Amino acid sequence: MWKEIHAGRAPSARSLESLVKLDAPVFGQEQRVALEARLDADVLGAGPLREALELPGVSDVLVNGTRGVWVDRGCGVERIALDLGGEEDVRRLAVRLAAAAGRRLDDASPYVDAVLPGGVRLHAVLPPLVDHGAHLSLRVPGGLRIGLGDLVARGAMDDEVAALLLALVRAKVSFVISGGTGTGKTTLLAALLRHVPHDERLLVVEDVRELAVEHPHVVRLEARSPNVEGVGEVPLAALVRQSLRMRPDRIVVGEVRGAEVRELMTALNTGHEGGCGTVHANAAADVPARFEALGALAGMSPEAVRTQLRPAISVVIHVERVDGMRRVASVGVMDGDHHGLRVEAAWQRGVRAGAWSALCDLGGVR
Repeated sequence: MWKEIHAGRAPSARSLESLVKLDAPVFGQEQRVALEARLDADVLGAGPLREALELPGVSDVLVNGTRGVWVDRGCGVERIALDLGGEEDVRRLAVRLAAAAGRRLDDASPYVDAVLPGGVRLHAVLPPLVDHGAHLSLRVPGGLRIGLGDLVARGAMDDEVAALLLALVRAKVSFVISGGTGTGKTTLLAALLRHVPHDERLLVVEDVRELAVEHPHVVRLEARSPNVEGVGEVPLAALVRQSLRMRPDRIVVGEVRGAEVRELMTALNTGHEGGCGTVHANAAADVPARFEALGALAGMSPEAVRTQLRPAISVVIHVERVDGMRRVASVGVMDGDHHGLRVEAAWQRGVRAGAWSALCDLGGVR
């Protein structure tokens, strides 16, 4: 296999099969099948990590160099007994996985964020940025498309809130879903987008493809990192601008985390209703300040951000993870003016709050 690679021929399922056939006369059928499966895992797949990725219910696999492998199966991270070898072995695995995703990982480019062919999201970092070998973080996509009904059944929200969120989507109310890492922001966003009317065109813009949207008319735009010469980068902000020229009915930004916030707010203030996305924040009340910080990356003053944000985003849905359970913690309405914005709670942990009536008015619910 290495001879094939050194000759400039990338590994493929066909080349693996042809190599196994060369030794077929000295192997029995059972040994041949086992060899082909092992080579497929080691050369094309996740190698020794395959068994971790295939564990029932696993959502994340975390490799801390030579210091162990951890997984998350819905109840927090737990260590598993999996030996990946020494530092060189872990590095080779990280480099090969990055190559499988079409990205470069070496001393000149020591970290990568990409999606593997099977849909697993990969993040890898090499020493000396980390100690004790390469560190890998793999996010496993859910095998099933999760709808609002599934989230209600799992205790993420009650029927009343689910019905109200559905009404907001159908009324083309612009919203953001806030929360920390692994709280289910993307899962909830995908579940809501399933209910966008099928005669509407969705433009989904992401840094790395992660949002699984079950809708008949979805156009995806994905950012691109610079090449080995440091050119060719296409940032998220540029893609949001391009999406405006592609006749969108709704613009969806998978995660708002940089200067693209300026283009997004501009789009939502120029007739593109129903736009949405996710943003990292510790609480719904922190979302205005978070947008101000992101706006600063685009050269916007806090007052300019507030002026744009107030009419652009109407609702903030905050999600959290408690004891391994992902749930909607609160739903709030954006209020205030250019002097100061706040998120008024409409529903919080099962109890209606002061802005409930305003939220119902936005969704057209009586």
